[in-house]
Parts: sequence; structure tokens; C-alpha cells
Amino acid sequence: MDVNFEEFLKNLILPLVEKPEEVVVKELETSSDDTVALQVLVANDDLGRVIGKNGRIINALRTILYSCGARYGKRIEVSVDSF
Repeated sequence: MDVNFEEFLKNLILPLVEKPEEVVVKELETSSDDTVALQVLVANDDLGRVIGKNGRIINALRTILYSCGARYGKRIEVSVDSF
């Protein structure tokens, strides 16, 4: 069974932002088969909502994805940028 980590992360982020139509989650190439690198692109106004105060929201999202990835033997890396 293959999990779509991109769709999973996007579904976690959409309720947090004011412009959900501008949320883009894409998987980046990695040198390892066990690593999945995800890049989240949001509108500049929504960047603070996704990162949260002192990075708490993005750290919580990373924790959820790390545990989900560990179940399938994958290491998940998440980065956040704005347009």
C-alpha cells in the first residue's frame, strides 16, 4: 500500500489558511529511497498561519508526518515557503 504524503499534508494545511486555492504541496527529488522531501508553498499572507508562533504549528505537522512515515519505513522532511 502506497501512501500519498502530499495529499495528506495538503489536507492538514487547507483548514489553516485563508487562501486554500493557493496551497501547493510537491514532492522533491531525494538521493535516498527512504526519504520523502515535501515542499509546501502558500500565499505570503498565510505563511505565519502555517508556521505558527515559535514554529509550533509546522512542528506539530512535521511530528504527524514523521510518525506516519515511520509506519511505512519512510523519513519525511517538510519545508515551507511562500509565493
